[in-house]
Amino acid sequence: MMEPSPRGETASLILQAADEMFGELGLDGVSVRDVAVRAGVNKALVFYYFASKEKLFEAVLERYYEVHRAALEASFQSDAPLAQRLHALVDAYLDFIEQHRRYPRLVQALVVGNPAFHPFIQRNLEPMFRFTEAVLVGISPEHGHLAARHFFLDISAAVINTFTYAPVLAPMWGGDPLAPAALAERRQHLHWLADALLTGLTSATPSPSPRGGEGRGEG
Repeated sequence: MMEPSPRGETASLILQAADEMFGELGLDGVSVRDVAVRAGVNKALVFYYFASKEKLFEAVLERYYEVHRAALEASFQSDAPLAQRLHALVDAYLDFIEQHRRYPRLVQALVVGNPAFHPFIQRNLEPMFRFTEAVLVGISPEHGHLAARHFFLDISAAVINTFTYAPVLAPMWGGDPLAPAALAERRQHLHWLADALLTGLTSATPSPSPRGGEGRGEG
C-alpha cells in the first residue's frame, strides 16, 4: 500500500479505493460514486478533494510516479562503482513494480486509450528520462544508437513487460511468470542484461562529436 495522502485520512481512503478500482476496471469502467462506495465516504467528498474523476485518476498515478522516482534515485546514490549502482537500480526498479503491479497497467491503458492524458504522463515521465541521462552521462553519447534514450526504453520495457505480459505468457513460459522462482530467474536475467548493456557501452568508441553524427562506435 502506498503512503497516506498529505491531504488527510479521508483523501487517502479515496485514493486507495480509486487505485484498486481503476486497476481492476480502468478509467472508463469506474464512476465517482463507485469510488465513494468503496472508500465508505460521501460522493461529494470525492469531488471536494479531487474535483473530478480525471483529477482523481491523475492523483492516483502521481503517487506512483513520485514514489517510483524516489526509489530509483535512492538506489543510485552511493560512492560504489557504476556497475554496482546499476545493479542496485535494477533491483529497485523490479522491486517497485513487483510491489505495485497495478501501476504499469494504469499507465499503459492511458497511453493507448486516452491521448488527453499524454501531457500528464509526459510531465511525470520526463524526470525519470532525465535521471537515466544523468546515470549514463560520460559513457553514453547524446545522440545515436547508444544514446541514453534507448537504455531508458530497454530497462523500463524489460521490467514492466514482465508484469503486463504475464497473464498471457503462462502457456509459453511453462508456468506462472510471476511465481517467486520465475521472478527470481527474471531478476537474474535483468542483472545479466545490465552487465551486457554496460559492457557494450564502455567497450564502444563513440565519435568525438555526438552532436554532429550518429555517435556510433564499434564494440
